[in-house]
Amino acid sequence: MTDMSLSWLPRENTLKDHQLFDNQRFSDSAPGVIYEARPVLDANGAAVDGLFSAWIWLNNPTQYNSYTTDMVKAIIAGFQKASSDRTIVAVVFTAVGDKAFCTGGNTVEYASYYAKRPNEYGEYMDLFNAMVDGILNCKKPVICRVNGMRVGGGQEIGMACDITVSSDLAIYGQAGPKHGSAPDGGSTDFLPWFLSMEDALYNCVSCETWSAYKMKMKGLITKAVPVLKKDGKFIRNPQVKTADYLEDGEIVYGEPVAAADVAKAKELIASATVDFELLDKEVNGLIWKFSNLFPHCLMKSIDGIRGKKKFFWDQMKLPNRHWLAANMNFEAYLGFNAFSTKKITGKDLIDFIKYRQMMAEGAPMDDALTSAVLGKPKA
Repeated sequence: MTDMSLSWLPRENTLKDHQLFDNQRFSDSAPGVIYEARPVLDANGAAVDGLFSAWIWLNNPTQYNSYTTDMVKAIIAGFQKASSDRTIVAVVFTAVGDKAFCTGGNTVEYASYYAKRPNEYGEYMDLFNAMVDGILNCKKPVICRVNGMRVGGGQEIGMACDITVSSDLAIYGQAGPKHGSAPDGGSTDFLPWFLSMEDALYNCVSCETWSAYKMKMKGLITKAVPVLKKDGKFIRNPQVKTADYLEDGEIVYGEPVAAADVAKAKELIASATVDFELLDKEVNGLIWKFSNLFPHCLMKSIDGIRGKKKFFWDQMKLPNRHWLAANMNFEAYLGFNAFSTKKITGKDLIDFIKYRQMMAEGAPMDDALTSAVLGKPKA
């Protein structure tokens, strides 16, 4: 009888380690990035043996969880670690505190070090691009758990994620054209996939912030969840209209409440506590949903969707890298220094009209122009 066994084939059965980084990039101290493996919870809230979700926490709450250069390196390490860990079902990208998920790059570092050092900022942008690539290439579903404002570069790394579940106190938007840059770290690539072209353009350049409910209605995020708790009950963000969709023919869902109601809304918020119970319940529900799908079919499906975002991201990330570096000698130098010196001058923006007037006169980009458009130290 023919022996059908393949036991004669040489086989190596010791599991390989595919991780590129050890844990030295992670830290519980701020500013830093925390990496945490949490057990997957079943529908009843019980831990599942041997399966985990990776929680990557931005930890710089006193600076609205803006990322420093070292934090960018840690985020890259975190996503590679989660991607190559066989026990990880999904990644949760979130941040410490209840005020901000992320407001982008650390403007103090930008102003004090990278401004007027375009080569250095180009090196930094190589790391930034690797961070976005790390999210888009992660072989696990990535959930952005938005615990507060997601603005600027924070919006960009958030949109690189697969699904967003948000605190309803969060706001979303860009700030680049106001502070000396363009949102070319992903927003100019990703926003037209999430929003209409016109909404994408307006949101990109207006520097307005839009509520979580407005972004849910427009398709940018999957869910906006109440996080305010008063007298044991969750209440929706009182600063935003959610009870009505139309007023006088205009869509008002997700828009700010009337000016006369702002003070009352703030009083209500001050009297309530922030509780992320419902937010975490939504996140854990998604992780459990992912756990009950074929993992390779799941990731093929996700990568098929990601590919549409990556198409434009990959086209533009390198030319954008060079422009952003060069701009550190130009408008970024003005904008980031204005923002960074607010405590000294009382102003976080340059004098745009004076700047345009000097540009119209052909003024050179020198110290005289800088002095003319920046605020002055307070007496």
